[in-house]
Amino acid sequence: MAKIKLNQRALATTAMLTCLIFLVQVLMTNMASAERLLKDKEPEASAGKEMSPGYIVKVLHFLFQGGKSSYEPVWPDMKFDWRIVVGTIVGFLGAALGSVGGVGGGGIFVPMLTLIIGFDPKSSTAISKCMIMGASGATVYYNLRLRHPTLDMPLIDYDLTLLFQPMLMLGISIGVAFSVMFADWMVTVLLIILFLGTSTKALFKGIDTWKKETMVKKDAAKQLESESKPEDGAEEDYKPLPSGPVVLPDDEVPLRENIYWKEVALLFYVWAGFLVVQIVQTYFPTCSVTYWILNSLQVPIAASVTLFEAICLCKGTRVIASKGKEITNWKLHQILLYCSCGIIAGMVGGLLGLGGGFILGPLFLELGIPPQVASATSTFAMAFSSSMSVVEYYLLNRFPVPYAAYFALVATISAFVGQHVVRKIIAFLGRASLIIFILALTIFVSAVSLGGVGIANMVEKLENEEYMGFENLCHQS
Repeated sequence: MAKIKLNQRALATTAMLTCLIFLVQVLMTNMASAERLLKDKEPEASAGKEMSPGYIVKVLHFLFQGGKSSYEPVWPDMKFDWRIVVGTIVGFLGAALGSVGGVGGGGIFVPMLTLIIGFDPKSSTAISKCMIMGASGATVYYNLRLRHPTLDMPLIDYDLTLLFQPMLMLGISIGVAFSVMFADWMVTVLLIILFLGTSTKALFKGIDTWKKETMVKKDAAKQLESESKPEDGAEEDYKPLPSGPVVLPDDEVPLRENIYWKEVALLFYVWAGFLVVQIVQTYFPTCSVTYWILNSLQVPIAASVTLFEAICLCKGTRVIASKGKEITNWKLHQILLYCSCGIIAGMVGGLLGLGGGFILGPLFLELGIPPQVASATSTFAMAFSSSMSVVEYYLLNRFPVPYAAYFALVATISAFVGQHVVRKIIAFLGRASLIIFILALTIFVSAVSLGGVGIANMVEKLENEEYMGFENLCHQS
């Protein structure tokens, strides 16, 4: 009876959460139109009265102005010059760091595309998603041949992916819609607050892991010294902790041994379901009743897989095996919290053109997942979400295909090189904490670069007295 009640509570709570997400998306979409309609209905006679508007009225007038939009796409011609050369170098380095840290590198791609290549911020966001798709796809292919550092299982944790990937993709769909509606300054404020917090958290985690690695190295040296003495008795074999500092083994295995087909089929079910919804809804007018009905179908598609995994974790029929012997008693409120983090990660990714790994990576580390597994699993989830974002942006005609194809190829090659080089360095130094430091560095650089670009654009628009409020999603496509 207790398990049945738990399942009923999980179903009810998840249903309420998904309904709220959908309602927020609809309300935010129509808010601009509603405000404009209210303004049009005001009597003209009141215009002659000399009454100073209140603070709230000024804010609403700043955010919602009928018929105004500051968005104008800027797509420079594709030609070989210094911009392409410098952009390629920066994109290559960003993809290498992002693929190793499991964050995609979008925080470096977007400023590069805006400041160097010359795209507008929203087009840069869309092309950034194409680069993340290429880098994450290459990284996943590389990681599929690798095993867990200390356990007999794949490097990618499929159960962890099943819990987060559907919510990540649901958040991506919401974030892409919000990216059309939200003004650049709103995104900039969100980015600075979020990235500074996550980068600081990741840095502290890296320092803590570095200290653990140092202790493990000392213990290993002492044990090796004691084993070299014949008078000492036999002692236990040294085994590094699953969640502690470890080094990837040199051996690789065939793909068929590392792919869990049942879990992969569920992930592709979510991906294919979202893809079908995105394609079909393009045949109907934006913001029509049919459009929103089709859009809402993404909620049960994502919730069904996440709910299945959540119930299995609560019952104990499935476990997050990458944590090793550290048993986690999953509670309902914990699962809801983690699912909410997945949705937030997707929304941030859709808004900023970044990978959800900027949130998932630090979150996985806090759960006690080894750095290598956290990076590989985060990238695996991003491969699905970023490809879906590319489809959505393509349907919205938000990027030029030649530029997107070129930079996606650059990111793909860079991801292979970055994975290979950093893997060799970690094996040589014996410090997996390097992955965490790369993660923290990438997030911090992204916060500085994206925040700087956003603030500069905000100051320019204020000087030119341009419209800086919400856009209308229904008039954008």
